[in-house]
Amino acid sequence: MNKVQEIIIGENDGGQRIDRFLMKYLSEAPRSFIFRMIRKKNIELNRSRTKPEEMLKEGDKIQLFLADDTIEKFRGEIEINKSEFKIDIIYEDENIILINKPIGVLSHSDEDGEADNIVDGMISYLIETEAYNPDDEHNFIPGICNRLDRNTSGIIIGGKTYEALRELNKAIKEDNIERYYKTIVSGKIEEELLLEDYLIKDNNENKVEIMEENLVGSKKIKTKIKPIKYMNGYTLLEVNLITGRTHQIRAHLQSIGRPIIGDRKYGDKAINSEFQRYGLKDQYLQAYKIVFKNIGGQLSYLDKNIYKAHSVGILEKIETDLFNL
Repeated sequence: MNKVQEIIIGENDGGQRIDRFLMKYLSEAPRSFIFRMIRKKNIELNRSRTKPEEMLKEGDKIQLFLADDTIEKFRGEIEINKSEFKIDIIYEDENIILINKPIGVLSHSDEDGEADNIVDGMISYLIETEAYNPDDEHNFIPGICNRLDRNTSGIIIGGKTYEALRELNKAIKEDNIERYYKTIVSGKIEEELLLEDYLIKDNNENKVEIMEENLVGSKKIKTKIKPIKYMNGYTLLEVNLITGRTHQIRAHLQSIGRPIIGDRKYGDKAINSEFQRYGLKDQYLQAYKIVFKNIGGQLSYLDKNIYKAHSVGILEKIETDLFNL
């Protein structure tokens, strides 16, 4: 008979199905192996037969009646990439962390795992401040709930616990976290507009096209824009991204003749050249504000809270020069 190994479910392990927990804990094992071991009672929960869909809670105990070499073969390790990159924190509590991502920094690590990125910087910070200890966890790693392109700055939402990540991802899926962008376009926009069109991808060109009719392969998009200030031939806009599609804001504004300054893919070359003196090499686009609404569960205290990023470097200089802000 195989020696039993027992796993005690911690705070960051509860609230998920046992099969999903085991697929992370025994990350090299085929899904079919885990289901077969559950069915044959080689895996039990609290010394009783269990089912794949059984929900775990803190304090539960999983028994693995498996050979040590089998567990070792299938056991994955929590991989942490230590980073010297210092994150710019907008807000932090015991559950969440909001980070101001600068232009030029990745949200996630690249294939080489060497470039500065928000995720590695966040995890290294949480380890340094003892808010997270990988040695205390079976599977859990803090993560982010949204991502921004390398050349888009603004707020990244991070979850420090499993429950917080689950609640945040649910809130984003149910549109209970409103995300606002700030951008500058050439020309004048005088009133608030709701743009509704269809977007279709051109994978060969890595671009999208905006159209009024619904064609095969196209997706409905909605973009709400609100002018903040107009001066010197440019409009500072607040954009509420109601649907989130690839290049949506950039392409939608270009489609109404108001391209974003600095945008090499959808912008105007002549206009972009005027901003080279600032060192602006890509689109001026910042995810500058989030609003929590109808947040429930563990994060209900965030309901109606508003958080803003701050403009730094190039963005701050352009806003100051164009709009006297």
